[in-house]
Amino acid sequence: MRAKQDIEIGDDITPPLLPLSFSLHDSFLSSHCSSCFSPLSFPPLPHHHGPLYCSAACSSSHSPISSSSAESFLPLTCPRSSDLRTALRLLLSLPSTCPHLHRFTNGLLTNYLKLTSSPDFAAQIRQGAIAMAAARKLRKGLSLDQGDDVLLEEAVLCLVVTNAVEVQDESGRSLGIAVYDPSFSWINHSCSPNACYRFIVSPPNATSFGEDSGSALRIVASISEENFGVCSCSEYDKGTEGYKYGPKIMVRSIKRIKKGEEVCVSYTDLLQPKAMRQSYLWFNHQFTCSCSRCTVSPSTLVDHALEEILASNPSFSSAGLDLNLYRDEANKKLSHYVDETITEFLSVGDPESCCKKLERVLKGGFHVEQLESKDGKSRLNCKFHPFNHIALNSYMTLASAYRIRSSDFLSFHSKTDESQLKAFEMSRISAGYSLLLAGATHHLFCSESSLIVSAVNFWKQAGEYLLTIAGSSVWNLLGLPISELSTVVKYKCSECSLMDIFGAKSILNQAERTNFGNISSDFLACVRSASPKFWRFLIHGCDYLETFKDPFDFRWLAHPHCVEEDVDFIKEDSNCEHHAEWYINARTHIYKVGMHSLVFGVILAHICYGQNSHLTTHVLNHVENFVY
Repeated sequence: MRAKQDIEIGDDITPPLLPLSFSLHDSFLSSHCSSCFSPLSFPPLPHHHGPLYCSAACSSSHSPISSSSAESFLPLTCPRSSDLRTALRLLLSLPSTCPHLHRFTNGLLTNYLKLTSSPDFAAQIRQGAIAMAAARKLRKGLSLDQGDDVLLEEAVLCLVVTNAVEVQDESGRSLGIAVYDPSFSWINHSCSPNACYRFIVSPPNATSFGEDSGSALRIVASISEENFGVCSCSEYDKGTEGYKYGPKIMVRSIKRIKKGEEVCVSYTDLLQPKAMRQSYLWFNHQFTCSCSRCTVSPSTLVDHALEEILASNPSFSSAGLDLNLYRDEANKKLSHYVDETITEFLSVGDPESCCKKLERVLKGGFHVEQLESKDGKSRLNCKFHPFNHIALNSYMTLASAYRIRSSDFLSFHSKTDESQLKAFEMSRISAGYSLLLAGATHHLFCSESSLIVSAVNFWKQAGEYLLTIAGSSVWNLLGLPISELSTVVKYKCSECSLMDIFGAKSILNQAERTNFGNISSDFLACVRSASPKFWRFLIHGCDYLETFKDPFDFRWLAHPHCVEEDVDFIKEDSNCEHHAEWYINARTHIYKVGMHSLVFGVILAHICYGQNSHLTTHVLNHVENFVY
């Protein structure tokens, strides 16, 4: 799909698009509406497997299709049942004849030959198609014979596997899957995309965040359906009423796009290195990405950083051995250890153990087996670079784990001054990891602007965590009266334009969007100048974070052993008056960076999702509620 006209950054590329077919995942069938995907107003029904609806409108739109599709006759233990339900519902819309069944159905690529010959998918497709065919027969009171043809079911299931996208709510949970028409499904993947997409999940007659029904379709296929041998969707549009409701999708530009330029989105996590992206795309979509980011040689700075391992041994350079071989060995072992630790945390839920294990490996690294050199045996110590994708994932996990530890500590201990200070310490460290994650990701974002979606989430989280610290009542215990916050919240920044943008409620108009690079630079300079006033306080007590002099300036990595103590950091023998003055200053700058982080997150969210998107509105409300 290519742009019909020049498109600026932060513009809608498509109107809200309804799905051709969709289905909730099994785990949400009892808690969400099967038509619009909105949460149900009544408690989840245990052991319920059929569709439930939030309103009569959703029921009248969806239930006839659901009941006609034969999905109720699928075995309850059927794997990937959301794929099968989506395919059965899509079967109802097919024209009576489809001459290109092996290649295209409803204008969408099926990948039939590739998937049915793939070791990863062939058995899944065959078994799923048999279950679909048997369900359709059962609905008519018949049984499936061993020799019955299931070609149609195989082709439509292949279409779903090829084109379906995971529908996520505002928190990032995957609720189900949906298949959209060629206006979206024909948009190709790139690891350096110029567009992103968002979902609009809302009940009938509700005000939908970010929905602009007046948006025009601003992309066109590079080649017509007829010239490409495609079965057109026109029969579908005329032959069935289709869905009135469902999870809508919109595409929006995150870079300037010239007329005729291809519009691409990402099918995978862009904060993964090339090998992991390629593996995911092949396993899930059966293609090898050949975008500019994947084919450039040598690798981009971002991809190099995402795989970087810091190896140190003074005597190793003279050993005459291939350092990369030992780096690869260390990387595999470090990765395995971190993956196991995070998996254990998510399944068992022991945040303290998770923090200890992750921080041990982040700070201490991994020692490769002793190596022979001309000076005898030596050991190579390998650590993750702060931009390594595993380090970034660890920071995200640690921010969450410390936050949980803080909440749990207050729940299980009496609210004495000591327990409140201990919980506050954990909250500080959580905010420290969140800020480090935002700073490291922003550094990568400056080199690869398609990482904007990740930057939105991390700046938003860092801002919320810092404002929670700034608003904590524990400052009373540190000698700072809570009333002092009134002087903090009146703060207006004289160093950058972010707060003016927020104050004017314009968020980011077209003129500011064209000057976004300068806004981003001014923002980073502003928070970088403020961070020394509180960073050492924020991370005090965390051995790993204390190795970082600054969460935004990573130039010190060239000399990692030269981290100096901040001369402004409060010492225990300081007098009470200096205590109060220092804490007021630290708290003011924590508030400043927290507010800047949230407002910058609003700007990025506006580019990705629009002025009235759920995320943009959520962040704006958070800022306004804190200030006022």
